Amino acid sequence: QVDMVESGGGLVQAGGSLRLSCAASGRPITSPSMGWFRQAPGKEREFVAAFTWGGDTYYADSVKGRFTISRDNAKNTVYLQMNSLKPEDTAVYYCAVRSGFTYSSRWDSQGLYDFWGQGTQVTVSS
Repeated sequence: QVDMVESGGGLVQAGGSLRLSCAASGRPITSPSMGWFRQAPGKEREFVAAFTWGGDTYYADSVKGRFTISRDNAKNTVYLQMNSLKPEDTAVYYCAVRSGFTYSSRWDSQGLYDFWGQGTQVTVSS
């Protein structure tokens, strides 16, 4: 069993910043890769950012230059620093982890990940 506990969501004015955290606990995870996804009301869940086990990072075009994904392996925690927030960033944000090596580069695919957090709400007002 792997538990993913998210925190850091909230309400912020446009142009402001938030930092999301996701801490994993339970059994050890082999060669973990981490990802962030988000889902707005009435819309499909979409990819935001990924941090692979090899140290590569990937971002959706809509957040490049504004969001930064990072990780602290000693704390089994992944972070998402969100700057210059826009109303269209409003969504429930989910963290995810993949266990094990993969040859796939589809870090934007939900099917690549094995465990998911419960989600945390981010609301950006105009």
